[in-house]
Amino acid sequence: MVNVITLFRDSLTSLVSRMGTERDKAATVFYTQPVLTDEQIIAAYRGSWLPRKIVDIPALDSCRKWRDWQAKKPQIEAIEEEEKRLNVKGKVLEAAKKARLFGGAAVYIGTADEATNAPLEVDRVSKGGVKYLTVMTRRQLKAGEIDRNPASEWYGRPKDYTLDSLTGEHIVIHPSRLVLLSGAMAPDEDMNTALNQGWGESVLTATLDAIKNADSTAGNIASLVFEAKIDIIRIPDFMASLNNEVYRSKIIERYSLANMSKGINGTLLLDKEEEYESKSASLAGLTDILMAFMQIVSGAADIPVTRLLGQSPAGMNATGASDMKNYHDRIQSIQELEIQPAMVRLDECLERSADVKDPDVYYQWAPLEQMSEKERADIFKTTADAARTIVGTTSGQEIITREAISKGLTNRLVEDGVLPGLDAAVEEYGPIEEQEPSEEELAAAAAATKPLPKPTA
Repeated sequence: MVNVITLFRDSLTSLVSRMGTERDKAATVFYTQPVLTDEQIIAAYRGSWLPRKIVDIPALDSCRKWRDWQAKKPQIEAIEEEEKRLNVKGKVLEAAKKARLFGGAAVYIGTADEATNAPLEVDRVSKGGVKYLTVMTRRQLKAGEIDRNPASEWYGRPKDYTLDSLTGEHIVIHPSRLVLLSGAMAPDEDMNTALNQGWGESVLTATLDAIKNADSTAGNIASLVFEAKIDIIRIPDFMASLNNEVYRSKIIERYSLANMSKGINGTLLLDKEEEYESKSASLAGLTDILMAFMQIVSGAADIPVTRLLGQSPAGMNATGASDMKNYHDRIQSIQELEIQPAMVRLDECLERSADVKDPDVYYQWAPLEQMSEKERADIFKTTADAARTIVGTTSGQEIITREAISKGLTNRLVEDGVLPGLDAAVEEYGPIEEQEPSEEELAAAAAATKPLPKPTA
């Protein structure tokens, strides 16, 4: 017989409570690698309104006001007409939604050039050269080998993408032909274990637990509503008589009739020995609990509750202006730091397809918050007063020439949108220096107004 001696070292480790182990009960959080399959993503988006809004709202807000082109009026009209023909706004919105949902999407720039595996040569795009735009997700586009050349424009990104057609053909697409949107950043993109190599992650990956908690809380509260009032009736010898099948059917029939009579005239008929009691559950505070979970979802999605739930700000003197301002700043960051860089080649192709080849043409994202008429008037007055102050003179010398102030003021008023059509009017009638009289004209006017000398006797 062999005696087996087992040695335990204490070190504040408990096998019962697992204190000091990796599953310590005192630990508040235990992180694991989140795995969210495409089927789960689609089911969450289709089956719950919270995931759908978390995916759709930032993408919609990034595109709903779109952008304002800064150019000559005929150029703006040509570019905007080309945007409408190709449905640029709708395609970018679709790609932004799918990128947030699946972790990556792209808009393919379709031109007459059929060599999809070669870089797109923007200079060769002529008028009407952009034929179509097609939205594809990472489920359709397979990323190729990652470019590790630090001198390459595509360093750290796939060298190409492969699209499997319905005929089984593998179509290789160069990244310059795609407007690439990657969803949430994947922190392990440089590791061989990255789940979506070359793409990002779904925005639902980090928010799904908060969404599930909120949905579960709402479901439990809905169940409690149906049990808020319970009628309790005590029947003599009830349990002892349940073995009798005739008794069971009679008792069900008897209280079905009792409930019917109660519902009709509010009277409940009972035997003298039966006891009736009604208990109501308190639902006070459940709304606060649910809203606390909604606040967590709001923070996880980085969307204000007022925008996520579509409700007015609550509380005394609450306006929600600060929350919405922070949110609009975030949307502006998405526009300028994610969407705009991804659309650089598309915009260049769009200008050439609209037959606009002016390097001074640019655009600005339209603000999400629209100014009131009073705010516009205040901006106009403040800007005009500042211009008059700068034009003032010191010791008879102008600080800044009127011509320079005129051009700067015109640009500012056009960008602020307080005087629509001002740039077109200046182009038609000329700037201020072209309208003011010359020194010769001023001297002639002064001489004409000078009084004639009195005749001598």
